Amino acid sequence: MTVPGRVEAAELLLSLDPPAWFLRHARAVAEVAGWLALRTAASTWARAVDRELVEAAALLHDADKLLPADDPAGALPHGEGSAAWLARRGHADLGPAVAAHPVTRLVDGERHRAWAAGASPEERIVAYADKRAGQRLETMAQRFASWQRRYPGGWSSAEAAAVRRRADELESEVCRAAGVGPNDVRRLRWTGAALQSARGRA
Repeated sequence: MTVPGRVEAAELLLSLDPPAWFLRHARAVAEVAGWLALRTAASTWARAVDRELVEAAALLHDADKLLPADDPAGALPHGEGSAAWLARRGHADLGPAVAAHPVTRLVDGERHRAWAAGASPEERIVAYADKRAGQRLETMAQRFASWQRRYPGGWSSAEAAAVRRRADELESEVCRAAGVGPNDVRRLRWTGAALQSARGRA
């Protein structure tokens, strides 16, 4: 098992022929995650953050949304399908960070508590980055408003409040480890060069 470098991760993403809107989201999440991983190099977490793993997992977190209908990974819950697809390609190390990112993981309180008790820094960063990046870097308020517009009635008011509270806790933890406030979060512009190199290899 290996963690793909930037160009290899970009090649994997391009192999799925992503549409432009998908690519914008994947790039935004990967660049926010990369910036946070860089900032946590001397963090309060017990060990150093694996920046390469964070960047690759963030770029490929939504791979299961592009799988053909006959791919068995596509039948798995979102995130788990991406992890299974990557495992088949020898990148199972990305699995936990990829599988844990969906906002729906915050709905079930027991499941969330179990995850939060043992989640790695990499898992936390990728999950948070996905909650700060739609087509571009956004506040969590903007991101949650976007989800509510696209999926009206998806959660009860009590569920929505609980999900937002858990997301706020994740934001506080990740930003504290990075030594920044939520409004200070930025993008590390690495994906353009990686994608250009990946296209050059095709």
